[in-house]
Amino acid sequence: MPALILLALAGLLAQLVDGALGMAYGATSSTLVLAIGLSPATASASVHFAELGTTAASGTSHWRFGNVDWRTVRRMGIPGAIGAFAGAVLLSSISGDLAKPWMAAVLLVLGAYILGRFALGRTPPRHGRPYVRGRYLAPLGLVAGFVDATGGGGWGPVATPTLLATGKMEPRKVVGSVDTSEFMVALAASLGFLAALGSQGIDWAVVGALLAGGVVAAPFAAWLVQLVTARLLGAAVGGLIVLTNARTLFDVAGTGTAVRWPAYFGIVAFWAFAVAWVVFAHRRDGEPLLRPRTDRRGDRVAAAEST
Repeated sequence: MPALILLALAGLLAQLVDGALGMAYGATSSTLVLAIGLSPATASASVHFAELGTTAASGTSHWRFGNVDWRTVRRMGIPGAIGAFAGAVLLSSISGDLAKPWMAAVLLVLGAYILGRFALGRTPPRHGRPYVRGRYLAPLGLVAGFVDATGGGGWGPVATPTLLATGKMEPRKVVGSVDTSEFMVALAASLGFLAALGSQGIDWAVVGALLAGGVVAAPFAAWLVQLVTARLLGAAVGGLIVLTNARTLFDVAGTGTAVRWPAYFGIVAFWAFAVAWVVFAHRRDGEPLLRPRTDRRGDRVAAAEST
């Protein structure tokens, strides 16, 4: 019972981060589930079944707050589902750990780019109709879905920074669209695991605990990403990507504490500086740190009339 309570809390925190930043639910949850002794395939299968509920709740919440671009959801989610099904079947027979160093290195570079872009660059445009081409979204979804199923997580860490790096979409739209399309990925991966492992390959107690925590956090996370400005959210996302993938690379290389802790300190210090610089820049330019409330179309809600 204590282990299930801890998993429920982990699901809550993982969904809070995932719903606000568009990543880390699967990676966080899978890490904890593996720590209690489940096999990689069973861990990934259990997490993806839990994601059926958390992604549905998160997607609904993001839609209500106007964070979803349905064109991106369709063009990235369908290929992502195909990749996830194939990855789930593959993981049932082999390990996905071989791809970790390469993926972590690429994501670390993307994270550093995003951190610098949003912390030091101009605020991304909020008007017009920017979009990412479908021929770009389809292969991105296919690769991200495959990585997600084989690694127990990875849809957000692959899709979110890549879309942010294009500069074509607002960060809140990226986060909302990635989280919403993840439902299709979780469904396809779950079907793949069922086909390869059968129902005995899923730990339903773990599924229930992760699901309970994630559903509670989903609405608040969607509200948070809709409220925070693009530059502040982008800086937060970039720092998280750099820190998370630096840790992965250190683990793969077997780096000792004498090197990794000073590196962690440097990353966190620069991350804090970047966020502080965004706050300073907003105040210097007379811009609010929080967005005006929006309706489902993303339009500004009119202020209440004075009496």
